Amino acid sequence: MEVLNDLVNYSGLKIYQNTDWFLFSLDSVLLPNFVTLNKNIKTVMDLGTGNAPIPLILSTKTNAKIIGIEVQKDLYELAKKNIQYNHLEEKIEIYNLNIKNLKEHFSPDSMDVITCNPPYFKITEQSNLNEDIHKVIARHEKMVTLEDVIQISKYLLKNNGVMALVHRTDRFLDILRLCSQYGMEVKKIRFIYPKLQTESNMILVEARKNGGTGLKVLPPLYVHEENGDYTKEVLQMFQ
Repeated sequence: MEVLNDLVNYSGLKIYQNTDWFLFSLDSVLLPNFVTLNKNIKTVMDLGTGNAPIPLILSTKTNAKIIGIEVQKDLYELAKKNIQYNHLEEKIEIYNLNIKNLKEHFSPDSMDVITCNPPYFKITEQSNLNEDIHKVIARHEKMVTLEDVIQISKYLLKNNGVMALVHRTDRFLDILRLCSQYGMEVKKIRFIYPKLQTESNMILVEARKNGGTGLKVLPPLYVHEENGDYTKEVLQMFQ
């Protein structure tokens, strides 16, 4: 069922979602609040944009042109509907493309920033795949892998351009290995914890194309208070 919701508290923005597929998650709020943006950037690309929550939030934080890439036609149509409803057609463009084929449509060294909330899980013989294909593609590396994301980011980014990912903490070593393999220097990380006294389950990672040495580890981000409410920092990200 298609519903229209507030995009948390972002400047009156609204977002159409289909409750039969999935709703955008906290990850889509954390990533645009983590990535480094400055007044000099001209182009931002969000890979696997879904129904476009990340481009919508980014539009409140930068004047750059924002491009969303979504392989699933249904989600692409929903993303376009969200852009049109919020009158952001001049700022955000959505393309129905496979990340693996972006070299056929975009020039190398053409993006300043790339964001991505990629599928988290590798597909193995033990994988318990959801029956809904939308959820399978969003959660599992069926259509695109972490390596695909990092490889195409290296191709698309300008020299010293930024790639920002939100991913599961247990994939952190994979991220480090692949970034090193493709000349993406990890420059900033932040570990996310459900609450105090728990293990980190998510991580935010920022890497730069041909970036120099040096790594910044930000303070831990706690999502919930002991009573289950969002922490003050997370609530501030909803504004």
